[in-house]
Amino acid sequence: MLCWRKISADQHIESGDVMKFSRRTFLKTVGVASAGVTAAATMPERFLSWAEESAEAGVKLVPTFCELCFWNCGLIARVENGKVVKVEGNPLSLRGRGRLCGRGNAALGALYDPDRLKYPLINTGTRGAPVWKRASWDEALGVIAGRMEKIRKEHGPEALALFSHGTGGAFWKHLLKAYGSSNYTAPSFAQCRGPRDTGFLLTFGADVGSPEYYDFDNSRHIVLLGSHLGENAHNSQVQDVVQGLARGARLTVVDPRLSNIASKADDWLPIKPATDLALLLAWIRIVIVEELYDREYVGKYATGLEELGAAVAEYTPEWAEKETDIPAETIVRIARDLGKSAPHVCIGAGRYAVWYGDDTQRSRAIAILNALLGSWGREGGYYLPVSGGVPEYPGLPEYPHSEGVPRLDEAYPFASLQTTTSIRQASITGKPHPVKGWFVYGCNLMKTMPDREETIRALANLDLVVAIDVLPVDMIAHADVVLPECTYLERYDNLSVGKFKELEISLRQPAVEPLWESRPSWWMTRELGSRLGLQAYFPWKDGEEYLARRCEAGGVEFAELKKKGVIVRSGGASPYIVPGSEPTFDTPSGKIELFSKQLQEKGFDPVPKYTRHPQPPQGYFRLLFGRSPLHTFSRTTNNFLLADLQKENSLWINSRKGRELGLKDGDTVQLETSAGVTSPGTIRVKLTERLREDAVYLYHGFGVHAAGMTRAGNRGVGDDELIAKPTVDPIMGGTAMRTTFVKPVRRG
Repeated sequence: MLCWRKISADQHIESGDVMKFSRRTFLKTVGVASAGVTAAATMPERFLSWAEESAEAGVKLVPTFCELCFWNCGLIARVENGKVVKVEGNPLSLRGRGRLCGRGNAALGALYDPDRLKYPLINTGTRGAPVWKRASWDEALGVIAGRMEKIRKEHGPEALALFSHGTGGAFWKHLLKAYGSSNYTAPSFAQCRGPRDTGFLLTFGADVGSPEYYDFDNSRHIVLLGSHLGENAHNSQVQDVVQGLARGARLTVVDPRLSNIASKADDWLPIKPATDLALLLAWIRIVIVEELYDREYVGKYATGLEELGAAVAEYTPEWAEKETDIPAETIVRIARDLGKSAPHVCIGAGRYAVWYGDDTQRSRAIAILNALLGSWGREGGYYLPVSGGVPEYPGLPEYPHSEGVPRLDEAYPFASLQTTTSIRQASITGKPHPVKGWFVYGCNLMKTMPDREETIRALANLDLVVAIDVLPVDMIAHADVVLPECTYLERYDNLSVGKFKELEISLRQPAVEPLWESRPSWWMTRELGSRLGLQAYFPWKDGEEYLARRCEAGGVEFAELKKKGVIVRSGGASPYIVPGSEPTFDTPSGKIELFSKQLQEKGFDPVPKYTRHPQPPQGYFRLLFGRSPLHTFSRTTNNFLLADLQKENSLWINSRKGRELGLKDGDTVQLETSAGVTSPGTIRVKLTERLREDAVYLYHGFGVHAAGMTRAGNRGVGDDELIAKPTVDPIMGGTAMRTTFVKPVRRG
């Protein structure tokens, strides 16, 4: 089995499409750009003279922050004659540092997309086969308020649920809580990072943050497992990795695919899919047996080392080689280098973590390995974030509480947030209590949740479905009422507060007036609240007053925030564990828990235990997917500045396996799953040396089926179209998304 190991710093690899340029070239290229950012960031006086320069030039420069992914990088919108003509990175932003990714630079494609939702719509047809009637805001909100009152009267307020993704979702969550419901959720938990956060909470009593608390720029050894850093953008994190590598950090990437970041690694380990936990357990065993762990750190801050050692005794490197296809000597060599580099090591927790159904335990293993190496709260590992924030709007009444309503996620004892799938199940069965209405804000549930048919079944049982979005995505066709939100360049929004080594407070403010009849969420929720008799919860006259009052309550100068777009505050304390600053761990023992009694008491393994997962049947491949560097899921596939660069996705197949199947580059295929599901659309083949033979890979976010999405509609294939009846993580309710087996079938 092939394992990649860097031969020399500037040697090119010419075989197939494995590497386009060397790691040294990569560092040089990015380093030049970073130098420009550093220079910009060191000129605050010039930077803060926007107002004067703008007045002279007849141009308005408006600082705000991006919404094309959750990173929320600061940007500056250049406005001429009432139109945004350009966006640039805000050098004061900790998350962007003066730079925007390709998606962020395409802001104008979102703002001026002619396919945008322009007016409130009421569905006079059926869900899934809508007949749209253009409505006034008064009519649309009246219909929604009337059905909300009916649901509350007949089933209680907890029968209403919210699915949200994005900054504006905070206003809808506020409305739902004022209405009396606690059933608000986001796909980012059960369909993305929930297992990761749960695994670290069980170990350290804290999660890894969003963005994550990685101290990559000070690391001596970085390990990424299935993390396509760079392809997923993650602006400042990419910059930190570049700095770390430039300072000599080693990089190990564990991934069945040679991702872009893997091509820059010292070691690429093309692991057999579904065996990552075997590798992690073998590394844990080596670190303990060879006493590579940080004895002082573990002795002072951790508990359960003896039990952990006994539990992993069977996971030898030789055993792991048979499971993972990674040579035992490679497993040992990397473990020893991690021990030598500790505590300046960071085994990344990833973000998208819902893989095989035992994902909390895999995340626990990552957390345990970091703990043994002493990297939590240490330079080059995971830093400790600053405390603080901005208070909510002062003087609001307490939210009402529904007594005696059973918890929807009772089956998942460590679900720290509501899961989407539990709401969906309650909508179908009415148990443990009925859910009769959905608000869907900024998330295309047809593509974010697995098992589309199950979602459609749930929708059929509802009395109200409201979709709030900017674009006519797939979900819109299943709504009763559609509310058009204005884009992030047209609105005031919730503050974005980032807790990093310093506290970052970012403001979103409108660069231009909303186009057509679109409105911001602060306005929509206030108007609905008024119709529902909830005026006391919405006392602000507009979005600016809402933000100004919050800033005043938190001692933040709002005028300064409007001018700069970002205010950064020092936390005062060190972001690392230093003498005299004892860390606290919010666990039952008050220490890092290598052996989890919490899990044991609920009937789960207190130490992660390896279980073999099903492998693809003969003739099938495991379906893997990830982010395109040019797109944020299906949110940007209709963006005219990006769609022309990448109109559709392609199916990566190992070159040798593809030739065995009689396929060549550019062939058009459909995908059929071992469960009998066939993709509605087709996808073009890409033969590559950058992928194992037992898997295929595609970019997520394509396969959109929405008539109003003229550039994205019916292009490529979506992984979401193929996932049915996913395995569920019994600890926290995450849905396994890498358990689908497919085969390509030629078409055309």
